[in-house]
Amino acid sequence: MTQSPDTHSKVIGYLLWIFGFMGAHRFYYGRPITGTIWFFTLGLLLIGWVIDLFLIPGMDDEASVRYAEGPVSFNLTWVLLTFLGIFGVHRFYMGKWITGLIWFFTGGLLLIGVLYDYWTLNDQISQANEGHI
Repeated sequence: MTQSPDTHSKVIGYLLWIFGFMGAHRFYYGRPITGTIWFFTLGLLLIGWVIDLFLIPGMDDEASVRYAEGPVSFNLTWVLLTFLGIFGVHRFYMGKWITGLIWFFTGGLLLIGVLYDYWTLNDQISQANEGHI
């Protein structure tokens, strides 16, 4: 039986879960629709947020199967996006210098670009790890 790579970290997942009423952990595990719902409903009025405490191990396993492991770290990129996203630091880390500069000078394109990255970052990292960008 082959073990899948561990692309995502439960530690990072739980760290983002602390802010989970805003959906950060759901975006991290590749669930942008429910991440957006958590963002606008404060984690389904904190009920979904508490339930996610128990769902994170399963979300972590699914993400590790779904995304490609490689030189670009999912964990580091997500931490950079979460805490420095408006400055484009996560984009610099992935080698996207032009959009990194745009994010830096425009506050993440007035936060719309940051929201776009929350929706698409896992796929961006997978593509980078597969050598597509």
